[in-house]
Amino acid sequence: MNTLDKVVAITGASSGIGEATALELAGRGAAVVLGARRTDRLDALVKKIRGDGGRAELLEVDVTRRADLQRLVELAVERFGRLDVLVSNAGIARIAPVGDLDVDDWDAMIDVNLRGVLHGIAAALPVFRRQGRGHFVTTVSTSGLKIVPTQAVYAGTKNAVRTLLEALRQESTDGVLRTTSISPGFVRTELVDHVDDPAQREQAQQAMATLGISPEAVARAIAFAVEQPDDVEIGDLTIRPTRQG
Repeated sequence: MNTLDKVVAITGASSGIGEATALELAGRGAAVVLGARRTDRLDALVKKIRGDGGRAELLEVDVTRRADLQRLVELAVERFGRLDVLVSNAGIARIAPVGDLDVDDWDAMIDVNLRGVLHGIAAALPVFRRQGRGHFVTTVSTSGLKIVPTQAVYAGTKNAVRTLLEALRQESTDGVLRTTSISPGFVRTELVDHVDDPAQREQAQQAMATLGISPEAVARAIAFAVEQPDDVEIGDLTIRPTRQG
């Protein structure tokens, strides 16, 4: 039975966890508003959701552009009358020792992983306040829980987001706002496919292929947090393979 009568915007929705979350939530009855840079993939996803009787809209979104997040939130409100949940899922990973001084990669991760989340908060928070309710769900990472070499800046951006959401939670105990940090471990996605160093890329891809759980597993965890009553907040969820160290 479709029971989730919520309007959910999702960034990074064209593949991986974002795509799986769109399908999971739409299948439970939510209206989904999907943002990503690859609109060809979004178009196919929206057609699938609509073909299965669901409700979905799409918009080309680059989370590094604040105006794109504003337009995504506006699309949700215009099309469905409100926005209940913003799933900030867009993220990139670049793996290298700090000593390699890959400053451009550092900037890219900061812009997408941290600034992109801030842009979403700036766009959605006024709507949530006006409505009297709203929920920020953000994909973080177990990389911020277990610090390892070559992931310093990536983990740093994820822990910055974790800190941001906890402070926002403490600033918002009036019952209007909920925040949820989802920390996936190895998940079979395209996250590490753009690592520059071939050896590091192959190692990361092999770990994901060998250990990784499906994106659908993370999507079910997100659905669990979203489905809770408005007075219940799932603050942090860590979801990883049972064999991950």
